[in-house]
Amino acid sequence: MHSEGLRASTALSRFTVLDLSRVRAGPTCARQFADWGANVIKIEAPARLEPGDPIGGAREAGDFQNLHRNKRSITLDFKNPKGRETLLRLAEKADVVIENFRPDVKERLKIGYADLRAVNPRIVYASISAYGQDGPYRERPGFDQIAQGMGGLMSITGLPGQGPVRAGTAVADITAGLFAALGVMVALLEREQSGEGQWVQTSLLEAQIFALDFQAARWLIDRVVPRQAGNNHPTSIPTGVYKTRDGHINIATTGQPTWERFCKAIDAPHLLAHPDYATAPLRSKNRDALNAEIDKIMTRFTSAEWIDRLNAQSVACGPIYAIDEMFEDPQVKHLGMATPMQTKDRGTLDVMRQPFTLSRTRSRIARPTPARGEHTDEVLAEFGFSRDEIAALRAADAI
Repeated sequence: MHSEGLRASTALSRFTVLDLSRVRAGPTCARQFADWGANVIKIEAPARLEPGDPIGGAREAGDFQNLHRNKRSITLDFKNPKGRETLLRLAEKADVVIENFRPDVKERLKIGYADLRAVNPRIVYASISAYGQDGPYRERPGFDQIAQGMGGLMSITGLPGQGPVRAGTAVADITAGLFAALGVMVALLEREQSGEGQWVQTSLLEAQIFALDFQAARWLIDRVVPRQAGNNHPTSIPTGVYKTRDGHINIATTGQPTWERFCKAIDAPHLLAHPDYATAPLRSKNRDALNAEIDKIMTRFTSAEWIDRLNAQSVACGPIYAIDEMFEDPQVKHLGMATPMQTKDRGTLDVMRQPFTLSRTRSRIARPTPARGEHTDEVLAEFGFSRDEIAALRAADAI
């Protein structure tokens, strides 16, 4: 079982990260560093500046708790000259800044890459925007679903003829955050040679387009416009959802050897001998007729029986779970994807661990999601602010 280390990972402890971001893409990037031991400081606006429903969801909600663990929180008002001065002073000693403001916003606030580089040439500054730091849409606001639509994902998701369908998770946000984290790591490695930081840029739109992967390549190289295929794989047939005696399962057959094993496993030699299904292109061309034949066969046994039978023949097959069922699966439990986080007020909460492991180093849950501004005095003191300076910042409404 892959479990979190009993001691906090120190793999990235030499790095200090200032997380200015909100909602999901930026915080996802910051979490990659926080979970591996970096000193991640979440910089938020004072509560008085954000009345009403918060833009990222309620702080006590599971989403926020899962996304912002392992960070400390301070408050700063960037519109206040003293607040901006404080950020620049923090940046002098930091390694990384992560932000997802619209490009024009950080320019107005004078907290962009050029501003921070002026006080620390080694800073690695990561910007995540909706559409990019330049171009005709640079000042437009944007969220995950907008990027899913513009990035082509909604045109290939759902049943044929259904109309656009969004994916069930924030694909653009999550991938943009992960790509930004990868870009920051590349910049930090390069800094070891050059001694200088640099500006890392990505956007929800770029991340979503890249995540199309083979679907984008079908157009770029083959000039095929992918369409909605529902639960069928667009190019590998039969691959999709099939109804069993008591539910549904996923089956994936890729390549001629797997097709032959599949026909053997379902006792259907007539399908293997059928001229309309002899090759992958023919199976794709005649997918409706083939799936109708398979549907008749699949109702003979239960989902569990088919899963055992098909996997025994090395044909990929698996259940289709609701989220609660997924976390009860023995393999998921073995992997330890749900890991405990101790909180001050709510006891133990389960959050998701990092989805990759290293042989000697473990990610960790060292601290729960902080309250807004919980560590303001502590962090500022660590950066060399005196008690009188902190008191002055508070009197000036800068923190």
